Amino acid sequence: MIRPRRVLSQHWLKSDKALDSIVRASQCKSGDRVLEIGPGTGILTRRLLPLVGALVAVEIDEELCKVLVKQLGSRENFLLLQHDFLSVDLPLLLTQFPRFQKPNKVVANIPYNITGPILEKLLGTIANPNIQPFESMVLLLQKEVAERLAAKPGSRTFGALTVRVQYLAECELICTVPSSAFYPPPKVDSAVVRLIPRKIEPVATDARKLETLVKLGFGAKRKMLRNNLQSIIERESLTQLLEQLEINPDARAEDISVQQWVSLSNLLHANGFNHPYCQS
Repeated sequence: MIRPRRVLSQHWLKSDKALDSIVRASQCKSGDRVLEIGPGTGILTRRLLPLVGALVAVEIDEELCKVLVKQLGSRENFLLLQHDFLSVDLPLLLTQFPRFQKPNKVVANIPYNITGPILEKLLGTIANPNIQPFESMVLLLQKEVAERLAAKPGSRTFGALTVRVQYLAECELICTVPSSAFYPPPKVDSAVVRLIPRKIEPVATDARKLETLVKLGFGAKRKMLRNNLQSIIERESLTQLLEQLEINPDARAEDISVQQWVSLSNLLHANGFNHPYCQS
């Protein structure tokens, strides 16, 4: 057995219960083309291959790739790419492999140390969303991050990351996975989440301004929103806009839903309020 490499944040999932939850949440069927990021030893890959039409796995570790090729290389619906997922141009590369083009689902146990960049590559950003979104993404993440992604307004875990992700996708926390489900056990527990890309209503009039508004609004979470946004609007003016949107003037950033963030951004835009970093 290949030893997990700490430098690559490798922890081998060994729990049948967790694997069953991931596969069940993915709702994979024969017509699906699945992308798996960091297949590791292939324990999840083996469960997915009989269910799907095609599976493309992206693995950076050369030694793991050798093992995966030896064990799974003969499967017609399996394609292994030895690449860094964050730097590879996957759509361009897959033009060489017609059967595996345009994966419609992502199912993966992703490295915790690069969760943010992976989410951004899969979903895009508020200002630049993925123009070819996946139907769904089932990911095994650090529990703390998963809770932030699925957080509801008013909870202590609701933050800027929540707004950025939930603007682009619905997020459901499927189950928690204890550290004992891995070898070696990480220092934190994990959780399975399912992301389904969507277009939120209302749509941001200027998405880049919304991104900056969210960043400013969550700049100091313990402060009221009207204090965090003083650089772009006077407190009295913001109070009036919040009342217009039926938002408590004493609200903090985490009290406001994603839809309300968009409405506030659009109202600020319509009233001519700007920030030097938000100029179109």
